[in-house]
Amino acid sequence: MCGIVGVLGKHEAAPVILEALRRLEYRGYDSAGIATVNNGRLDRRRAVGKLVNLSDLLVHDPLAGKSGIGHTRWATHGAPSVANAHPQRAGGVAVVHNGIIENFRALRQELIADGMAFESETDTETVALLTRHYLDAGLPAAEAAFRTLDRLEGAFALCFLFDGEDDLIVAARKGSPLAIGQGEGEMFVGSDAIALSTLTDRITYLEEGDRAIITRAGAEIFDAQGHPVARAVKTVRIDAAQIEKAGHRHFMAKEIAEQPSVMGNALRHYLTPDGRDIRLPPEMPNLADYDRVIMVACGTASLACMTAKYWFERAAGLAVDVDIASEFRYRDPPIPPRSLAIFVSQSGETADTLAALRHCRGKAAAILSIVNVAESSIARESDLALLIHAGPEIGVASTKAFTCQLTVLALLALKAAALRDRMTPDALARCLADLQSVPGLMNVALGLDDEIRSVAKLLAETRDVLFLGRGQMYPLALEGALKLKEISYIHAEGYASGELKHGPIALVDKNVPVIVLAPHDRLFDKTVSNMQEVLARGGKVVLISDGPGMKEAGEQVWQRITLPEVPAMFAPILYALPAQMLAYHTAVAKGTDVDQPRNLAKSVTVE
Repeated sequence: MCGIVGVLGKHEAAPVILEALRRLEYRGYDSAGIATVNNGRLDRRRAVGKLVNLSDLLVHDPLAGKSGIGHTRWATHGAPSVANAHPQRAGGVAVVHNGIIENFRALRQELIADGMAFESETDTETVALLTRHYLDAGLPAAEAAFRTLDRLEGAFALCFLFDGEDDLIVAARKGSPLAIGQGEGEMFVGSDAIALSTLTDRITYLEEGDRAIITRAGAEIFDAQGHPVARAVKTVRIDAAQIEKAGHRHFMAKEIAEQPSVMGNALRHYLTPDGRDIRLPPEMPNLADYDRVIMVACGTASLACMTAKYWFERAAGLAVDVDIASEFRYRDPPIPPRSLAIFVSQSGETADTLAALRHCRGKAAAILSIVNVAESSIARESDLALLIHAGPEIGVASTKAFTCQLTVLALLALKAAALRDRMTPDALARCLADLQSVPGLMNVALGLDDEIRSVAKLLAETRDVLFLGRGQMYPLALEGALKLKEISYIHAEGYASGELKHGPIALVDKNVPVIVLAPHDRLFDKTVSNMQEVLARGGKVVLISDGPGMKEAGEQVWQRITLPEVPAMFAPILYALPAQMLAYHTAVAKGTDVDQPRNLAKSVTVE
């Protein structure tokens, strides 16, 4: 969610921090701030809204110093305001924080009883005031921070900056990611490697419970028990072009356009050179050894899992349970011992998904994750992590990560089918040839941009939209509705087509467009019957289908988007593109913030 940057540098820190925070804007935020130490004096600047507001403030009221911390805040405790913005300061300490301090109320009451006054509504100010309490008691800065950390309950990534200490940052993580970057005579801290990508490529990822004393000479890292530990320094190179818009108006547009390329990258990574078989890491569990698969994820990733359920059950004959991560461990479902648990997360840091993974440890036979970030917490805590090879995804609304998740899940389902003797080698080779045709079909779909933009302009005038799909297109109906609502703020709902007459049809009238996702497959006739029910009630249908589907649909359809024919199993991957493009162009037509929609964050690292 929020973004953290820390710098112990050779040059003025505020401009460096501001630029690094810009690379973290994709995480979502509603205020920002920077604190520095200059000639031993701690100072800070904060602003509500976009980073440009903080940038303007720094022009008129500069912040000097070569040591500093910065933050983009997504409000949890307390509304967006200057008082609630980070860094939070108490006397000689400033703190930036991602996460939630669960026992802050008890600590707050304790501090009030000691005569401390609060200026914000945040849980983070409690951290700053508690540290000040220990500083006032005479403890050195790093020890005061460590004593504070020992009192905290909840999830956090924290950085401390101190008055009179221009060569010291204390950093810690528990539940929220944090990385240390090493330069030449400089040290950096960031929420992820993207923040530090132009500063250094030498990254150390803090592990759960770690805390670090950072100076320009290096970092001393301690585990949760306070023992000194060594953490690996890894070379992480992020191509700057991957985190730029490359001529597109928005990151989302760029990432939609990248899908043929990144899907091709994923296929090349997982297929044998002749394209006839799937190669997985040697430590990959044997998919024939399990009676059940449990898939857990949040948001768009959970809809990728719902799609994969159709593939695993139909192709491999393997029963699948799909759970939303935020509900999974509270439901406390029975986990049979011959279960494979699969966790899907673009960032690999999704708090609910990580907590669900930990709930499964020791219960499921094996834990597999499907992620986009190799060094993420979910990847490190899994028995095996499979990368989706989507490259950095900056837009908050997931696009290329979704289709790459689908690609890797499809490959797993096909491998399971082969290993469970449900598919011969020749049949597998034919399916893989079909899958390899999809990137080319995606390019055809991208060529429909003008046509889709025209439909989107009409959708932008509506208040409510329904999406319908049958079978494996049902999760895509949910995904299409999710995309539209999250970036255009139009109320949208997705339904299984057969459920239309069980309630949603009451919403149908001339003012509610109904988007029907209907490739000409074995369920097409059923879907058309449901579509006719909409038309009979004066509803306006936007049909997304192929040539044969359009011929059978009749003349009453309001708007048509004609896709190329695609092998039936892989239709959800192709049909994701027009759903994304409709949402994108509708949001553009409405003038909303496409890449950073209100109230949303890219990586949800708090429960």
